[in-house]
Amino acid sequence: MTRTALVFALLLCLPATLSARPQASSTPHDQEAIREVMDLERQSKEAAIRRDVPFVERTLADDYVGIGPLGAVVTKAETVAARKGAQLHYDSIEITEMVVRLYGSTAVVTARAEVKGSELGEDFSGPYRFTRVWVKRNGRWQTVSYQATVSR
Repeated sequence: MTRTALVFALLLCLPATLSARPQASSTPHDQEAIREVMDLERQSKEAAIRRDVPFVERTLADDYVGIGPLGAVVTKAETVAARKGAQLHYDSIEITEMVVRLYGSTAVVTARAEVKGSELGEDFSGPYRFTRVWVKRNGRWQTVSYQATVSR
């Protein structure tokens, strides 16, 4: 896996904080779904810092596809392998501007992430924006797509 793909694999595990803009017409069911996704985003942040492989294995769909900041495409297997590698390290992840939008059993999360970390000793700290797509299948939410972009 290339360095770009590894950095992306790191970023795909970035979560959002516990504040999301609610939808204006959200129902109690929608509000509960938003809370579930927000909690998964919080868990994702903790899992990224702890390099929690089981979390990634459990929450990424088998057909998951991610796109990194430089266009690298990453699969679930590559993401799990990157998480298992000891070369990746996060010092901190600060998430702002998170928005969760629901479309039936699909949730789209967009946010800004300020990341401090390194891969093989090389710093990849900086600001990013990301989009993560969660789909509820068989009663549980899984990430089916993720895209991160370096921002200013």
